[in-house]
Amino acid sequence: MAENVKVAVRVRPFNEREIKVKASCIIKMYGKTTEIVDPANKQSEPKKFTFDQSYWSHDGYKEGPDGYLEAVGSKSPYVDQRKVFKDLGMSVLENAWKGYNCCMFAYGQTGSGKSYSVVGYGANKGIVPETCEKLFNGIDENLKTADKSREQEYQVFVSMLEIYNEQVRDLLNPSSFKVKGGLKVREHPQRGFYVESQSIFPVKSYDDINERINEGTRNRTIASTNMNATSSRAHTIVSIKFVQKGKNDAGQNMTKTSIINLVDLAGSERVDSTGATGDRLKEGAAINLSLSSLGNVIKALADQGSGKKSTRVPYRDSKLTMLLKNALGGNSKTIMIAALSPADINYDETLSTLRYADRAKSIKTKAVVNESPTEKLIRELKEENARLLLELQGKGGGGQAVMQGVPEEEVEELKRELELQMQRNQSEMDSMRQSWEQRLKEVQSAQEEKLAKEIRKRDEMKVTPHFWNLNEDPALTGMVVHFTYPGSTRVGNQKAETTPEIMLSGLSIQKDHATVTNKKGVCVLQPSPGAKVLLNGKDLIDKAELHHNDRVMFGSSHLYVFHHPQDLAKNQKAGKKEEKVTYDTAQEEIAANSGFDMKKGPDKSKDDLLLQEDLVQLMPMVIEANAMSEELKKGVRFEIVLISPQARGQKHSRTELAVLMRCNDNDNEFLWDKNKFLNRKYLMQEMYQNFVDGEPDWDREKDNDPFWEPPDSEVMIGCTHVYLQSLGYLIEVEELLGITDFRGNEQGLLKVEIYPCNADGSNLAEDDFVDEPEELLGRQVAFKIVLTHARGLPSRFQKSRCKYRFYLDKNPAQTSEIAGTCNPDYNYNKIVSVNAVTKQLLEYFNEGMLTVEVWGRQSDTSKKGRVARGRPKTASTNGTVEAEERNRMAVELNTEKKRVARLEAKLHKLRDLVIEAQSKGEEVIAIRDLQAAVMGGSSASFKAAARVVAISEKSKVDGQVTSTTCNVQ
Repeated sequence: MAENVKVAVRVRPFNEREIKVKASCIIKMYGKTTEIVDPANKQSEPKKFTFDQSYWSHDGYKEGPDGYLEAVGSKSPYVDQRKVFKDLGMSVLENAWKGYNCCMFAYGQTGSGKSYSVVGYGANKGIVPETCEKLFNGIDENLKTADKSREQEYQVFVSMLEIYNEQVRDLLNPSSFKVKGGLKVREHPQRGFYVESQSIFPVKSYDDINERINEGTRNRTIASTNMNATSSRAHTIVSIKFVQKGKNDAGQNMTKTSIINLVDLAGSERVDSTGATGDRLKEGAAINLSLSSLGNVIKALADQGSGKKSTRVPYRDSKLTMLLKNALGGNSKTIMIAALSPADINYDETLSTLRYADRAKSIKTKAVVNESPTEKLIRELKEENARLLLELQGKGGGGQAVMQGVPEEEVEELKRELELQMQRNQSEMDSMRQSWEQRLKEVQSAQEEKLAKEIRKRDEMKVTPHFWNLNEDPALTGMVVHFTYPGSTRVGNQKAETTPEIMLSGLSIQKDHATVTNKKGVCVLQPSPGAKVLLNGKDLIDKAELHHNDRVMFGSSHLYVFHHPQDLAKNQKAGKKEEKVTYDTAQEEIAANSGFDMKKGPDKSKDDLLLQEDLVQLMPMVIEANAMSEELKKGVRFEIVLISPQARGQKHSRTELAVLMRCNDNDNEFLWDKNKFLNRKYLMQEMYQNFVDGEPDWDREKDNDPFWEPPDSEVMIGCTHVYLQSLGYLIEVEELLGITDFRGNEQGLLKVEIYPCNADGSNLAEDDFVDEPEELLGRQVAFKIVLTHARGLPSRFQKSRCKYRFYLDKNPAQTSEIAGTCNPDYNYNKIVSVNAVTKQLLEYFNEGMLTVEVWGRQSDTSKKGRVARGRPKTASTNGTVEAEERNRMAVELNTEKKRVARLEAKLHKLRDLVIEAQSKGEEVIAIRDLQAAVMGGSSASFKAAARVVAISEKSKVDGQVTSTTCNVQ
């Protein structure tokens, strides 16, 4: 009978990052309902979702004596690990005992709490360890109480895979990482998709499984460091095969098999946030393919569940969806747990996760008990082998005609595949005949040796100085340990003449990279000439003594903490508190030593703290990109720059990060936004990995090279901001303004003029202006925008033009492109007309500004023989802000001067009228009072002036003096 995938969501507490940036909670839960509030529009209705379970684990808990997190009181809504296991893990366990295939996959952005629910830590065991432990407890209990005549036997096997960039790796067999293109995924008529040559290990206890998973995690850590594989972009699948053998009531030997797949999906936010919008290169190959394909499969299955039977389910689009076919739409009892961040800064990713989970709950699977007589299974395998042998003989020997015209390489490949399938079938038959004890003995000695080695390593860590690794993924931190024994410990790569004690691979690692000398407990680190080594965030040029908790980076990606037991003991004796070192704190230290402000404190705003977090994430990526460029001899260098809101023509925004790519052989620079850089960086990784693997065509044509940008690509030279307060008084703007780049450096001058005019472009009357902008409300106005010329643009730009958006324009207006000069004459003008002035337009005049961007195309001339201009490492946002403030004040002063000049002109006219009236003996307001009122600039002044005019005009008509007021338009 078909049943829906069971879906649960769980919200975690704030993490350190979210606490630092003063995040607010946007999630609420009521029973099985989850609500999310848009932080940008808190007055709007929250979006509601209903799931099988909604687990509130955000607050309302305390830590027990053993470290277990439990609810504070019976009324606390907090859901602990035991409750999650009872609801989800127990159902997996019960179904496995019945013989059903089971799958549980965790989904959510990186750092959302997937690992906590699935694996847990310390006393807070997650679903996986609890399930494994209780499985073996059940086996032990059954063996004690079972009927001896039934000859009950229980077998448990474990395997562990990783899928990265559409390559499948066996984490329990490190040699699989060297297989070109990864392990093959095959399809079997009965078993469905499976991984060829995957290692499957028998285990007899929970400790065995735990040790195998730790071994796979260590292999994953080393591989991700050496091969540039960002861990959060890889999927991990732990498979537990549970076999129950015994006699049924009829005396037949029966085999009941359950496969439990536990899937930790890659961070979901990577799919959207790396979008290459506007980039000529899209993130190609396959880093995001698995997750996007999984989304398509879930959508198709949800459509099928809603009655659209003709919908095609694209399982074959990725390796991940192939291997999850049974879990999602076949023979499996399936659970999805979606992990949610509660923080407002993760709103988009959290909403995306909720929608993904909401769609998944419509999927239906049809699980069956996998039970059949052992003899029948052996017979079926024998029959399949006989069929394969006939096929092999027919196509490889006497049946040559059948394969006529097929290339010999394909024939040989087919023969190999058939032979491998026969070997696998034979191996499975042998394993069925072989006793469980025999199979365990085959791996027992190797396992015992590994276990003894692990115990020795842990004992050594207590007394011997050593390095332990830091990783972006907390689950991979501390998994790699390198000892520095008395004497010399060499650090290098596999090309060293003699194998180094600490063997590292990957970017910027020299064959003889560094040496650590341990003399009577004093450890000194000496880098080799030209080797890249950072000590506590600073470049290490000469030798230095290492102390406990020192942070050391070898090359571009091997980040370690030095642990010195003797130093630690001294510190503890002296009462010094040990500082906790994390991947983030180490990266903050590197960023601070690169010139960025990473200080914390109450004076830091939320925007400042978010900027620091972005730096921590982007800094290692830029270091990696530079190392790849250097090793591949691409001739470009990358650096992080800060783009202020002013440089982007915005006021109510925060400083953003971008990456500047500079060409070494000329002055050309290209500014990439963060998304474009991430897109390119993953393509760079793919290129570099092909280079390491010895692919002959690793170096692509320029059009497909992620390190190359066409020289004539249009880039922004800089921009200028035109303040518009004077337009609210119908006074023209005439400015020669500096064109500033993102650093705040002037790149030339731009002549900008904006004239109030009539709708047909004709000039307004000389005295057609207003005393207060509000007097324009409801009136039709028009303005002529004139961009005359630019002067002194950088010589590397061979073409240039201007772009701008006025008021509510959706698309930018632009000048013609002028070539061949650093002093282009744009001679551009355009009339913009507004039918009725609104308060919004007046606010735009008063508070806003017109941002005119100057764009150019660079020449491809080499700078050899010339000295490159010096550049600051980061943008000087303070300089930009100060310049903008001076510009605004100058505009305000200029506007006031023009207003005063025009008021004086009106005053002269009025005075002439008064003098004329006086000569006729007419009664008027005193000239001095009128002058003071007009020069005061108040609306009363114009009423007084109007009164004078009215008196004069009236006296001309009837010779009488009357007092009248009117409004001058």
